[in-house]
Amino acid sequence: MNPRNIGILLIVGGAALACQPSPPTGNVTPSAPKGADSALAAFIDGIKAVDNHSHANSVAPNDADADALPLDGVAPFELPVRLRTDNPEWLAAYKALYKYPHQDLSDAHKAELHDTLQRIAKEQGDKFPAWVLDRAGTEVLLANRVAMGPGLTAPRFRWVSFADALMLPLSTKAEAAATPDRQNLFPLEDKLLQRYLSDLKIITLPDTLDAYLQRVVTPTLEAQRRAGAVAVKFEAAYLRALDFGDASAAAAGAVYARYIRGGEPSHADYKMLQDYLFRFIARDAGRLGLAVHIHSFEGAGNYFAGAGADPLLLEPALNDPALRQTNVVIIHGGGALANHTSALLWKPNVFADMSLMTLAYTPAQLAGVLRNWLTQFPEKVLYGSDATALGPDMGWELAAWSASRTARVALAIALTGMMDDGAIDRVRAEQIATMVLRTNAAKLYKLDLQ
Repeated sequence: MNPRNIGILLIVGGAALACQPSPPTGNVTPSAPKGADSALAAFIDGIKAVDNHSHANSVAPNDADADALPLDGVAPFELPVRLRTDNPEWLAAYKALYKYPHQDLSDAHKAELHDTLQRIAKEQGDKFPAWVLDRAGTEVLLANRVAMGPGLTAPRFRWVSFADALMLPLSTKAEAAATPDRQNLFPLEDKLLQRYLSDLKIITLPDTLDAYLQRVVTPTLEAQRRAGAVAVKFEAAYLRALDFGDASAAAAGAVYARYIRGGEPSHADYKMLQDYLFRFIARDAGRLGLAVHIHSFEGAGNYFAGAGADPLLLEPALNDPALRQTNVVIIHGGGALANHTSALLWKPNVFADMSLMTLAYTPAQLAGVLRNWLTQFPEKVLYGSDATALGPDMGWELAAWSASRTARVALAIALTGMMDDGAIDRVRAEQIATMVLRTNAAKLYKLDLQ
């Protein structure tokens, strides 16, 4: 999960926007960005993208299914410059999406902007989410949500469900007490597990771990797959470190049986059970053809443990032969530890997406990350926006557009540098750009693109 949701972001900051103004279509570059070949930049702007990671809203009022771990209840926290509401780049997004005519976002013009946003949303109705994709240059968008909703329909919108709650069948009171942030987040996971149980018409959790796996975990994943999910998402780094060890079924089963009817497991005992459940869920997801998405970035929150989000902590689990049939995507690419993600890309079933970096990083910063990845494993790099609603008159469409712009400019800069160094020619640069923005994801999720 990422710095999001309406209440918290209105207090501490907003979303990043494109590095340069763009015309209302949103996917055409008027001039080549600095450091980018103009013809290559124009080619990249014409690619219809597959967005690997977002938190797009449906058109339902209040949209309660938008996220498993919204940060509304977490205390206000600082955000980097490009994720603040006073970022002047917001103006470019409003101009591109809504033909905003003014050169500022002063109070005098806010009422006019509000009326424009409301009018277009009403005119588009259930078609509004697709309207956003058209303007962001996106053909298909993967939405991380508790459930899909009106306007988010296939084939243009694909579901990524949440899996963390399935790792938490025991009381989480002791785990939640670790930090003030986690005191707010663990109850949300408890609530989601109850929803999964209700969907299965289960009132009481089974007495044994084997029965829990057979009656709750596998049926939940199978139901999500039938409902159209293409992947499951772990936001675990907000709740614990990503060091999922190799726990035995017997040891995990003993912990489950000891505490399923009450009591507080020790951190060590609960970690062991979670470790076992993570590997089971990941293995079962692979059996069902679901990819596994794992959050790896250094925020958000005042008590987030950045070291626990290091992608290299996943290496023991990723080296488990039983998980080699499961495709794993490092969501947000590890952020400040993107070089650690590079090491994981050597594994045959590991991919990386650039989401959130497309909002928090400048195009030049992102270009440096991309060049490292693309020099080694261009077929494993995915575009992602992390588009999310930020508050009144700051809908997810702004982040979707701005992330698309930043990604395309960064990709043009990175590939131009590779061309200038003689590492690739123009034909290969265009091939890689198409792979990153479109065909890598199409192959991973078996999408039938237009």
